[in-house]
Amino acid sequence: MESMSVRDGPAERESCDPQTGIDEPRPSLMHGAVDWLAALSQAAAILSYENNDIIVRQVNEAFLRRFEADIANNNVLLTSGPDWRKRLEAFVATDSDSVSFESRRDGKLGPEFFLCTIGRLRASADQSEQYLVTAVDRTSERTIEKNLRRELLSDGLTALPNRTGFGEEIDDRLANSSWPENARFGIIAIDLSRFSRVNESLGPMAGDELLITVAKRLKSSLRQGDVLARIGGNDFAIFARLNNGLSDALHIVQRIKDALDQPIRLSDLQIRVDCAIGCALSTSLGDDPDDVVRKAQAAVKIAKHSGKVEIYRNGVLKEAQRRFSIESRLRDALSQGHLTLAYQPLIHLQSGEVTGFEALARWDDPDLGKVPPVEFIAVAEESGLITSLGRWAAYEAAQALSRWDLKFGQPLPVGVNVNLSPIQMARDDVASMFEEALRYSGIAGKRLTAEITESAIIADPDKARKLLNALKDLQMPIAMDDFGTGFSNLASLHSLPIDILKIDRSFVSSMLEDRDKAVIVRTILSLAESLGLHVTAEGIETQQLAHALQSMGCWQGQGYYFAKPMSEAKAFDYWRARWNFETI
Repeated sequence: MESMSVRDGPAERESCDPQTGIDEPRPSLMHGAVDWLAALSQAAAILSYENNDIIVRQVNEAFLRRFEADIANNNVLLTSGPDWRKRLEAFVATDSDSVSFESRRDGKLGPEFFLCTIGRLRASADQSEQYLVTAVDRTSERTIEKNLRRELLSDGLTALPNRTGFGEEIDDRLANSSWPENARFGIIAIDLSRFSRVNESLGPMAGDELLITVAKRLKSSLRQGDVLARIGGNDFAIFARLNNGLSDALHIVQRIKDALDQPIRLSDLQIRVDCAIGCALSTSLGDDPDDVVRKAQAAVKIAKHSGKVEIYRNGVLKEAQRRFSIESRLRDALSQGHLTLAYQPLIHLQSGEVTGFEALARWDDPDLGKVPPVEFIAVAEESGLITSLGRWAAYEAAQALSRWDLKFGQPLPVGVNVNLSPIQMARDDVASMFEEALRYSGIAGKRLTAEITESAIIADPDKARKLLNALKDLQMPIAMDDFGTGFSNLASLHSLPIDILKIDRSFVSSMLEDRDKAVIVRTILSLAESLGLHVTAEGIETQQLAHALQSMGCWQGQGYYFAKPMSEAKAFDYWRARWNFETI
């Protein structure tokens, strides 16, 4: 059959639908495809595959407008034209009725995208097999998708990649950049310190301005090929090529410090930006980038506490994962009542009587086992769970006193000490918490002692003073815990309503062997006496220590020599056994 020239005008074509502009070949050629094509407005053509050439048999006007330049004078589709050749060749080799794919070509205004479909027009008695091709222009949709994707992968405030975009940028650099042999990459995580204070004191707009300025300064410290991203509220990260290993990373860290060294002006204020920096290095280019990012974030958490640049070491990520597991399990334990209080006796060193107990949180998790208090309390402070933990401890300690009174038939001549975290003091309404605990339990305020640390007072002296005065209004005694390890002075002791000083165990436990420690203990006892304060010595583990402190005039002591922390029931039995016991 003779092919029609697509270069001919409409008068020379076999027939043309005046509404759709689609050429209408003979019915035997189309096998019913004309009716289907007539309902379409996209570019359409009939092709045949002969002697490894793609022959254009029939087209509509839309096809000519798009692809006329890709068709040779002999109606053969040029190899430089639409990338259909391989698709058509592969399709011809199958027995499928149709296939769809997306095609891309370079247009005058940029890339153009088409959704193409090839349909098989099977051979008949008087016609060889031909193929119906349609092409729908999707350039506008792809442009919209690209813009939406850009928005999804970038931070709207700083225009930097966000966490997801950062991952894609890293993948692209690793896959499409040339890397020297033995090269590695590193992630540098940056956490802006005290950023929340800017938001709280100057407002969110000032906070946004600070982040934009920091982003610009960090970007100025980058080398060519490095990638900066904002991966959290006040968290940034840098992907860096490390041709010289750790030395390259430390060089970038120094550039970061130099960039943030100058204060930032916000309104009429000069704000100095401090940050914690953590680094993690890949062992090879094959390392999982997400894993290296997690390691850098684990390192920056340590840097927030250490105050120096931290390089990830083996085990840090495992520690971070354990902390996350502890946080999750602790949240459940608090809501389901799975924590307990243990009570360590406080002994009057002159008479040997039990004057009270210190309440200590204990946690035995079904999966994690017995979690040390030093571990889960640190996680609670970091995660904000310390408020719930502190409230639970105060209520439970007050209720324990109430249950002991009920068991004994009258109020016991003992009290319970409850520890207060500096973070809880800063965030919670502690006075209301104790007021509720006392009211619900029905015990007198003088039987519940609040133990605070020196660091809590130093952090905000005015707020601490107001809180302590509010606790004194409840008739509660106040003890300063771990005295001697902080920075308290005579002026603060004299101005604060403190009743008891607790000498830290680091001074007590070795004072018989260390003359300097003994001098410190005597000095604290003398200071307390001059100020009219009681003293409790922690860490008494031998009878010799107990007798030495007794001879020095120390009022009260606690330690393993007397008893380890015990359950509520055993604490009651311990008190009864030592009631009016007059020796230590």
